[in-house]
Amino acid sequence: MASAEIAFWVVALLVVLALVFDFMNGFHDAANSIATVVSTGVLKPQQAVLFAAFFNVLAIAFFQLKVAATIGKGIVEPGIVDHHVVFGALIGAIVWNVITWWWGIPSSSSHALIGGIVGAVIAKAGPQALIAGGIWKTVAFILVSPLLGFLLGSLLMVVVGWICRRKSPIRIDRWFRRLQLVSAGLYSLGHGGNDAQKTIGLIWMLLIAAGMMGAGESAPPYWVIVSCYLAIGLGTMFGGWR
Repeated sequence: MASAEIAFWVVALLVVLALVFDFMNGFHDAANSIATVVSTGVLKPQQAVLFAAFFNVLAIAFFQLKVAATIGKGIVEPGIVDHHVVFGALIGAIVWNVITWWWGIPSSSSHALIGGIVGAVIAKAGPQALIAGGIWKTVAFILVSPLLGFLLGSLLMVVVGWICRRKSPIRIDRWFRRLQLVSAGLYSLGHGGNDAQKTIGLIWMLLIAAGMMGAGESAPPYWVIVSCYLAIGLGTMFGGWR
Protein backbone atom coordinates (compact mmCIF):
# COMPACT_ATOMS: atom_id res chain seq x y z
CA MET A 1 0.00 0.00 0.00
CA ALA A 2 1.42 3.39 -1.01
CA SER A 3 2.30 5.90 1.70
CA ALA A 4 -0.25 8.40 0.32
CA GLU A 5 -3.00 5.80 0.63
CA ILE A 6 -1.92 4.95 4.17
CA ALA A 7 -1.97 8.65 5.10
CA PHE A 8 -5.47 8.98 3.65
CA TRP A 9 -6.80 6.09 5.74
CA VAL A 10 -5.12 7.42 8.87
CA VAL A 11 -6.86 10.76 8.37
CA ALA A 12 -10.17 9.03 7.61
CA LEU A 13 -9.98 6.96 10.81
CA LEU A 14 -9.14 10.04 12.86
CA VAL A 15 -12.13 11.88 11.36
CA VAL A 16 -14.35 8.95 12.41
CA LEU A 17 -12.82 9.05 15.91
CA ALA A 18 -13.49 12.82 16.07
CA LEU A 19 -17.13 12.20 15.14
CA VAL A 20 -17.32 9.54 17.89
CA PHE A 21 -16.14 12.22 20.33
CA ASP A 22 -18.76 14.61 18.93
CA PHE A 23 -21.48 11.97 19.37
CA MET A 24 -20.33 11.42 22.96
CA ASN A 25 -20.36 15.17 23.54
CA GLY A 26 -24.09 15.24 22.76
CA PHE A 27 -24.62 12.02 24.74
CA HIS A 28 -22.67 13.46 27.71
CA ASP A 29 -24.50 16.80 27.78
CA ALA A 30 -28.05 15.73 26.87
CA ALA A 31 -29.27 15.96 30.47
CA ASN A 32 -28.33 19.65 30.66
CA SER A 33 -30.65 20.41 27.75
CA ILE A 34 -33.70 18.52 28.96
CA ALA A 35 -33.51 18.44 32.78
CA THR A 36 -36.04 21.21 33.40
CA VAL A 37 -38.67 20.23 30.83
CA VAL A 38 -38.54 16.59 31.97
CA SER A 39 -38.56 17.25 35.74
CA THR A 40 -41.59 19.55 35.41
CA GLY A 41 -43.46 17.12 33.16
CA VAL A 42 -43.63 19.48 30.17
CA LEU A 43 -42.15 16.79 27.91
CA LYS A 44 -41.49 13.08 28.29
CA PRO A 45 -37.79 12.13 28.20
CA GLN A 46 -38.01 10.64 24.70
CA GLN A 47 -39.76 13.74 23.39
CA ALA A 48 -37.27 16.01 25.15
CA VAL A 49 -34.16 14.44 23.63
CA LEU A 50 -35.67 14.61 20.13
CA PHE A 51 -36.56 18.25 20.76
CA ALA A 52 -33.02 19.04 21.97
CA ALA A 53 -31.37 17.11 19.13
CA PHE A 54 -33.41 19.03 16.54
CA PHE A 55 -32.18 22.37 17.88
CA ASN A 56 -28.60 21.06 18.14
CA VAL A 57 -28.62 20.46 14.37
CA LEU A 58 -30.62 23.60 13.58
CA ALA A 59 -27.75 25.65 15.05
CA ILE A 60 -25.86 25.11 11.79
CA ALA A 61 -28.00 27.87 10.27
CA PHE A 62 -27.31 30.46 12.98
CA PHE A 63 -23.69 30.32 14.15
CA GLN A 64 -20.47 31.43 12.49
CA LEU A 65 -17.38 29.25 12.86
CA LYS A 66 -15.70 31.36 15.56
CA VAL A 67 -15.23 28.49 18.04
CA ALA A 68 -14.00 26.19 15.27
CA ALA A 69 -11.44 28.79 14.20
CA THR A 70 -10.15 29.09 17.79
CA ILE A 71 -9.74 25.31 18.09
CA GLY A 72 -8.38 24.85 14.57
CA LYS A 73 -5.97 27.78 14.43
CA GLY A 74 -5.97 29.63 17.73
CA ILE A 75 -4.32 27.45 20.39
CA VAL A 76 -1.43 25.64 18.66
CA GLU A 77 1.34 26.95 16.43
CA PRO A 78 0.98 25.91 12.76
CA GLY A 79 3.02 22.89 11.78
CA ILE A 80 2.99 21.27 15.24
CA VAL A 81 -0.20 19.27 14.88
CA ASP A 82 0.01 15.83 13.30
CA HIS A 83 -2.03 12.64 13.50
CA HIS A 84 -0.32 11.65 16.78
CA VAL A 85 -1.42 14.90 18.45
CA VAL A 86 -5.00 14.57 17.19
CA PHE A 87 -5.20 10.93 18.26
CA GLY A 88 -3.85 11.71 21.74
CA ALA A 89 -6.23 14.64 22.17
CA LEU A 90 -9.28 12.61 21.11
CA ILE A 91 -8.48 9.56 23.23
CA GLY A 92 -7.87 11.73 26.29
CA ALA A 93 -11.14 13.65 25.79
CA ILE A 94 -13.21 10.51 25.09
CA VAL A 95 -11.86 8.65 28.13
CA TRP A 96 -12.51 11.66 30.37
CA ASN A 97 -16.07 11.99 29.03
CA VAL A 98 -16.77 8.31 29.68
CA ILE A 99 -15.42 8.53 33.24
CA THR A 100 -17.38 11.66 34.10
CA TRP A 101 -20.56 10.29 32.50
CA TRP A 102 -20.29 7.00 34.38
CA TRP A 103 -19.72 8.64 37.76
CA GLY A 104 -22.14 11.53 37.14
CA ILE A 105 -19.40 14.16 37.53
CA PRO A 106 -20.32 17.56 36.02
CA SER A 107 -17.59 18.45 33.55
CA SER A 108 -17.06 20.28 30.28
CA SER A 109 -16.43 18.38 27.06
CA SER A 110 -14.95 21.59 25.64
CA HIS A 111 -12.29 21.76 28.31
CA ALA A 112 -11.69 18.01 28.00
CA LEU A 113 -10.91 18.41 24.30
CA ILE A 114 -8.81 21.55 24.70
CA GLY A 115 -6.97 19.93 27.60
CA GLY A 116 -6.32 16.87 25.42
CA ILE A 117 -4.92 19.05 22.63
CA VAL A 118 -2.74 21.04 25.02
CA GLY A 119 -1.42 17.91 26.72
CA ALA A 120 -0.65 16.16 23.43
CA VAL A 121 1.14 19.26 22.03
CA ILE A 122 3.21 19.73 25.19
CA ALA A 123 4.20 16.05 25.09
CA LYS A 124 5.33 16.46 21.48
CA ALA A 125 6.92 19.90 21.33
CA GLY A 126 6.75 21.57 24.75
CA PRO A 127 4.73 24.57 25.97
CA GLN A 128 6.37 26.95 23.48
CA ALA A 129 4.26 25.33 20.73
CA LEU A 130 1.07 26.70 22.28
CA ILE A 131 -0.49 30.07 21.39
CA ALA A 132 -0.77 31.89 24.70
CA GLY A 133 -3.63 34.18 23.64
CA GLY A 134 -5.92 31.29 22.71
CA ILE A 135 -5.08 29.35 25.88
CA TRP A 136 -5.65 32.31 28.20
CA LYS A 137 -8.94 33.12 26.48
CA THR A 138 -10.16 29.62 27.35
CA VAL A 139 -8.83 29.75 30.91
CA ALA A 140 -10.40 33.18 31.49
CA PHE A 141 -13.84 31.96 30.46
CA ILE A 142 -13.59 28.96 32.78
CA LEU A 143 -13.71 31.57 35.55
CA VAL A 144 -15.83 34.26 33.90
CA SER A 145 -18.67 32.17 32.48
CA PRO A 146 -20.00 30.67 35.76
CA LEU A 147 -19.77 34.05 37.50
CA LEU A 148 -21.54 35.75 34.60
CA GLY A 149 -24.17 33.00 34.53
CA PHE A 150 -24.75 33.38 38.28
CA LEU A 151 -25.11 37.15 37.97
CA LEU A 152 -27.46 37.08 34.96
CA GLY A 153 -29.45 34.19 36.42
CA SER A 154 -29.93 36.04 39.69
CA LEU A 155 -31.03 39.22 37.91
CA LEU A 156 -33.45 37.26 35.73
CA MET A 157 -34.91 35.53 38.79
CA VAL A 158 -35.55 38.90 40.44
CA VAL A 159 -37.11 40.31 37.26
CA VAL A 160 -39.38 37.28 36.76
CA GLY A 161 -40.39 37.31 40.43
CA TRP A 162 -41.29 40.99 40.21
CA ILE A 163 -43.30 40.54 36.99
CA CYS A 164 -45.23 37.57 38.40
CA ARG A 165 -45.80 38.86 41.94
CA ARG A 166 -49.54 39.46 41.46
CA LYS A 167 -50.39 36.68 39.01
CA SER A 168 -52.32 33.54 39.90
CA PRO A 169 -50.29 30.28 40.19
CA ILE A 170 -52.43 28.51 37.57
CA ARG A 171 -51.87 31.21 34.96
CA ILE A 172 -48.15 31.41 35.75
CA ASP A 173 -47.80 27.63 35.48
CA ARG A 174 -49.39 27.65 32.02
CA TRP A 175 -47.04 30.35 30.75
CA PHE A 176 -43.95 28.83 32.37
CA ARG A 177 -44.60 25.49 30.69
CA ARG A 178 -44.59 27.22 27.31
CA LEU A 179 -41.53 29.32 28.13
CA GLN A 180 -39.62 26.25 29.30
CA LEU A 181 -39.82 24.95 25.73
CA VAL A 182 -38.37 28.26 24.51
CA SER A 183 -35.52 28.16 27.02
CA ALA A 184 -34.74 24.48 26.31
CA GLY A 185 -34.73 25.18 22.57
CA LEU A 186 -32.40 28.15 22.97
CA TYR A 187 -30.10 26.16 25.27
CA SER A 188 -29.92 23.31 22.75
CA LEU A 189 -29.34 25.79 19.92
CA GLY A 190 -26.40 27.28 21.80
CA HIS A 191 -25.10 23.85 22.77
CA GLY A 192 -25.06 22.69 19.16
CA GLY A 193 -23.62 25.98 17.92
CA ASN A 194 -20.76 25.88 20.41
CA ASP A 195 -19.93 22.22 20.98
CA ALA A 196 -20.22 20.89 17.43
CA GLN A 197 -17.68 23.51 16.41
CA LYS A 198 -15.01 22.03 18.69
CA THR A 199 -14.97 18.91 16.56
CA ILE A 200 -15.17 20.96 13.38
CA GLY A 201 -12.06 22.84 14.55
CA LEU A 202 -10.21 19.62 15.38
CA ILE A 203 -10.95 18.06 11.98
CA TRP A 204 -10.02 21.37 10.34
CA MET A 205 -6.70 21.24 12.20
CA LEU A 206 -6.17 17.64 11.06
CA LEU A 207 -6.89 18.40 7.39
CA ILE A 208 -4.43 21.32 7.44
CA ALA A 209 -1.78 19.13 9.08
CA ALA A 210 -2.33 16.41 6.48
CA GLY A 211 -1.93 18.90 3.63
CA MET A 212 -5.52 18.41 2.47
CA MET A 213 -6.32 22.07 3.16
CA GLY A 214 -4.33 25.28 3.14
CA ALA A 215 -3.72 27.06 6.46
CA GLY A 216 -5.03 30.28 4.93
CA GLU A 217 -8.47 28.92 4.07
CA SER A 218 -11.23 30.62 6.05
CA ALA A 219 -13.49 27.60 6.57
CA PRO A 220 -13.34 23.79 6.49
CA PRO A 221 -15.21 21.75 3.86
CA TYR A 222 -18.98 21.80 4.23
CA TRP A 223 -19.13 18.04 4.76
CA VAL A 224 -17.13 18.52 7.96
CA ILE A 225 -19.60 21.10 9.27
CA VAL A 226 -22.70 19.02 8.44
CA SER A 227 -21.31 15.74 9.80
CA CYS A 228 -20.29 17.34 13.11
CA TYR A 229 -23.69 18.93 13.67
CA LEU A 230 -25.44 15.66 12.84
CA ALA A 231 -23.13 13.69 15.15
CA ILE A 232 -23.82 15.90 18.18
CA GLY A 233 -27.55 15.84 17.41
CA LEU A 234 -27.55 12.04 17.28
CA GLY A 235 -25.61 11.90 20.56
CA THR A 236 -28.18 14.12 22.24
CA MET A 237 -31.01 12.06 20.76
CA PHE A 238 -29.63 8.84 22.26
CA GLY A 239 -29.17 10.68 25.56
CA GLY A 240 -26.86 10.05 28.50
CA TRP A 241 -29.61 8.48 30.60
CA ARG A 242 -27.29 7.80 33.52
